[in-house]
Amino acid sequence: MFTRRQALIGVVAASLLAALPPMTAAMAGEIDLSALPRERIALVAPPFVHAHEQVATTGPRVIEYTMTIEEKTVVIDDEGTTLQGMTFNGSIPGPMMVVHQGDYVELTLVNPETNSLPHNIDFHAATGGLGGGALTLINPGEQTTLRFKATRSGTFVYHCAPEGAMIPWHVVSGMSGTIMVLPRDGLKDENGKPLRYEKVFYVGENDFYIPRDEAGNFISYESPGDSYADTLPVMRGLIPTHVVFNGAKGALTGDNAMTSRVGETVLIVHSQANRDTRPHLIGGHGDYVWEEGKFDNPPMKDLETWFIRGGSAGAALYTFLQPGIYAYVNHNLIEAVELGATAHFVVEGEWDDDLMKQVAAPGPIPVN
Repeated sequence: MFTRRQALIGVVAASLLAALPPMTAAMAGEIDLSALPRERIALVAPPFVHAHEQVATTGPRVIEYTMTIEEKTVVIDDEGTTLQGMTFNGSIPGPMMVVHQGDYVELTLVNPETNSLPHNIDFHAATGGLGGGALTLINPGEQTTLRFKATRSGTFVYHCAPEGAMIPWHVVSGMSGTIMVLPRDGLKDENGKPLRYEKVFYVGENDFYIPRDEAGNFISYESPGDSYADTLPVMRGLIPTHVVFNGAKGALTGDNAMTSRVGETVLIVHSQANRDTRPHLIGGHGDYVWEEGKFDNPPMKDLETWFIRGGSAGAALYTFLQPGIYAYVNHNLIEAVELGATAHFVVEGEWDDDLMKQVAAPGPIPVN
C-alpha cells in the first residue's frame, strides 16, 4: 500500500514554499478591499454553471467561493470500470467559476480529514505563487483561503499541482476545472458588436489511465494511494484507457444530454488540463470560437472543428438552427467512439427544409 501523508506532505510543502520570493514589507501589506462589495456564490456541478451577469452592472467585486476536495471511487464506463478519483467539489471536472475582469476571486479550499492526500490548486488565470499552488497546499483536515485578482479575460484551467509525479497523477485522477473571466462589458465579435448567449454548458475532457491485470481486466483499488504504483507506468506510456467528457463515458448522453431549442444561442466551454483535443459539433458549427479561450482576442468564425491545447480551455458560441440530436465529440474519432469522448445535445424545434431535406428516401437502385 502506498500513502503520501508521511512521505510527501513535508517535502511538497517545503518545495512549494521555496518557490516563493522573500516577502518585503510592501508585499506584506494587506490590500484594502473593504470598499468593494462581496458576493458569496454556490458552485454547481458541470455541465451546468452558476447564475452570472454577462455584462457587469457594478464595479469590481470580491467573489467568494468554497470548494471541498473529495477523494472517491468513480465509475467511468458502462462496464463498471472504476477510477480512484480525486475531485474538486465531488465532480469531474471541478465546477466552473464565472467572474468579470477586475474582480477578486476569494476561494476557500477545504481538504476534509476523511481524505488521505495533500492537495492544492493552481489557477492559470492567476498571477504569482505557481498560480496559487504555493499558497494553498493543505493536508487532510485543513483548509485555506486564497485571493487573486482576475486581471485577464478568458477561459482558464485550474488544477491540483502538489509536486513532481503527483501533479499529473492528481490531474488525470480528475482534479481540474475551469474559471471564466468575462470582460466587464461582455463578449464581442471581431467588430466590437456585443454577443450574448441564452445558455452556457461546461464540458471537461479527461484522459484516464486505469491499470490492467495479467488477464487484461481493469483493476479496482481501495484508495487513491493503493492505485498509485500501478497507475504510474500506465501514465508514462501516454496511452489513455479512457478519454471522456465530464468524468465518465456517456456522462452527457441519454437522460444527461445537454438541451437546447432552435434559435437558442449556446456557449460551450471546453477544457482539457492534460492533452490536446479537437471538439466538433456534428451537424453544427462554431459560429464564434475563442479557440485559445482569451476574450481580448477576436473570435474565429464558422469553424467546423476547433483545437484546445492541453492545459487550456476554449469557448464556442453557436445558435442551433435545426432540431435533433447533435453529437458533440473529440474529433479524434477513435477516442470519441472507442474511448468515450462523446456528448449529446438534444434540440427541440421546427425543421427547416431549406437548410436540409431528404429529397428521396432510401430505396432500390432503379434498373435502366
